[in-house]
This record gives sequence, structure tokens and C-alpha cells, in this order.
Amino acid sequence: MSSWRSKLLPPLLAIIFAVLISSIALLISGSDPLRAFGTMIGQLFKSTTAVDTVNLASVYYLAGLAVAIGFQMNLFNIGVEGQYRFAAIVAAIAGGALHLPPVLHTLVIILIAALAGAAYAAVPAVLKVTRGVSEVISTIMLNSIVGGIIAFLVNPDQFGVQTGNNVSTEPIDKSGTVPGIPLGAGELFGFVIIAALIGLAYWFMLNRTRFGFELKASGESTTAAAAGGVNAKRMTLIAMLLSGAVAGMVAMPELLGRDHVYGITSTQMYGFTGIAVALLGRNHPAGIGLGALLWAFLDKSAVSLEQIQVPKEIATIMQGTIVLSVVVAYEIVKRAELASEQRRVGRALALNGRRGKPADVSEGGAV
Repeated sequence: MSSWRSKLLPPLLAIIFAVLISSIALLISGSDPLRAFGTMIGQLFKSTTAVDTVNLASVYYLAGLAVAIGFQMNLFNIGVEGQYRFAAIVAAIAGGALHLPPVLHTLVIILIAALAGAAYAAVPAVLKVTRGVSEVISTIMLNSIVGGIIAFLVNPDQFGVQTGNNVSTEPIDKSGTVPGIPLGAGELFGFVIIAALIGLAYWFMLNRTRFGFELKASGESTTAAAAGGVNAKRMTLIAMLLSGAVAGMVAMPELLGRDHVYGITSTQMYGFTGIAVALLGRNHPAGIGLGALLWAFLDKSAVSLEQIQVPKEIATIMQGTIVLSVVVAYEIVKRAELASEQRRVGRALALNGRRGKPADVSEGGAV
């Protein structure tokens, strides 16, 4: 029962609270909440919205995983935005310049993206372990710098190609792309499968390897971990590099599955969305997946609200309230469980006191 409350109840409460707040906002604006929500859900079954939602969710999923790896070490890697954009431009330039056989070409591009993301994350990682610089400050600054790097690299005088009014990298050969999966009227990114495998690898690392145990132990208490022989600085460095490597994958579903080029006008802000998705999923790969799908659904279905003269910003309100309320909900449930545990211990102590025996209290209460 305790496990059910701690894992399922908080996100459920958060979604209910978000729906209530959004309903109030709709009523204030003079709109019918039931009609608005019905329109959003109905949009999912029109045209390619469902496929587009899953495709976008794969991007959010990778961003959420990248953030979650840092969270395991109590590291707030707010630099996923800069890391994935840096990795995307480097991978796009390399992918457009290389001409390799199929599969090998794709694998090389993915590897370059992971290494580029890790390299960009290495800067705040080294500053953190050697000088104690907050990763929040250093990654925010690197997020700002990456825009200038991209502008410089895609300049026609460097690696850019002018196409009409747009400047982007050289197109990647078909041999370097990831084929899509036809599904109904749309096409599912083939990288969705790779994203799922990355999530499975993340789960296996955390729950089935010594490194995952040490990672979680270091995040819980660096002092206790050090007493057990775990090098906290080394774990911090590795966690940031892994987070950066996964962040390097964020743009790959779109780059290798749809766009095949990268430029200044390419979509941004995926890294910040990953923070919200990781919080919503509580750093668990399955939870992050559900959070990514929910977030992508709200993004894709919001446009349907304009058809009934409802501001599409209602979806943004829902996203914001979900994140805020899920944090509050987890804290409420956590405190409720702590109070319940204290009451169980108190009853056990009182019972054993009346019997004249020393209390033997286990995790679940009296024994």
C-alpha cells in the first residue's frame, strides 16, 4: 500500500489538480471545459496526430533520461539544452561530410552525437569536481554560448549551406538516416525503438549493476558512500558525462528520421522540457516515458483548441500546473507516509511497554 501511494498517487493527484486549475481558467475565459478537453482528446485520433505525438515523445523521453541521470547524483544538469544542440550541430556536420555504407554511417553519427554531448557536459563536470563550481551556473552559461557556436558553424563561410532564406548543414545521405515505420497515415520515427532501448539500458544500469548502486548511494549521501569506498567526485564526473552523452541523442530522432539537416531555425527548448518530464516521471524510465507521452499529447493537441475559439495556452497552463503539483503531491505523500510510520512505531512501543518487554521495531512495525 505504501509503495502504491508513493509511486502512483502523486502523479495522479497532480494531473487531477492540473485539470481542475485548467477548468477554472477555461470557465473564467467563458469556455466550456468539457468541450475543450473533449476536443483535445478527439484530436489524437485525427490525421497523424497520434504518430506525431509518439515521435515528439521520443525526443522528450531522451531529454528526460538525460536529466534523470544527473538527478540520481543530486546534480541539476540544466545544461541538457546546450548539450543536445551542440551534439546536433556537430553530428549533422559530420554526418553530411561522411559517405559511408548504411548502418555504419548511422552508427557513426549517433556515436559522434553522444561523444559531443559528453564533451560539452565535461566542462561543468570538471569545474564541479575540481573547483566546486555549481553545475547549475556553469550549464546555464554554456546554454547561452551554444547559440553562438551554432551560428558560427552554420555560416556559409564555414559549414553552412544556403537554401532559400534558410541556412543549415549539408544534408545527410540516406545511408546515414534511420528509416521510419509506416503507421496509418503517418510515419513513426525508427529512433523511437532506439530511445526505448536507451531507457532499458538506463533501468538495467540503475538496478542491476554495481555502478548503478554506487550512483544512487552517492546521490543519497556522499559521506556514507565515501565510507563504503565510493569516490564521490569520480561518480559526479561519470554521471555528468553519461547525462551529456544521452543529451546528445535528443535531436537524433528528428535529425536522422525527418530533417537530415540542422540549422539556427531548428527546434529548441527540448532540454528544459526534459527537466519537467524527469520530475513528472520521478527519474524512473517508465514514469519518464508516460510523462513524455503526456507532454507531447498536450503540445500536439493544443492546436485543436483554436478551432473552438479557446486559447491554446490552456495546454501550457496544464503543463505548468502538472509539474508544480507533482512536486507538491510527492512531498505531501512523503510526509503522510512518514507520519503513518511514526504512528506505527508509537503503537509498537506502547504495546511492548504494556507487556513489560523491550520494543523490537522493524521497518514494518512491531515484531
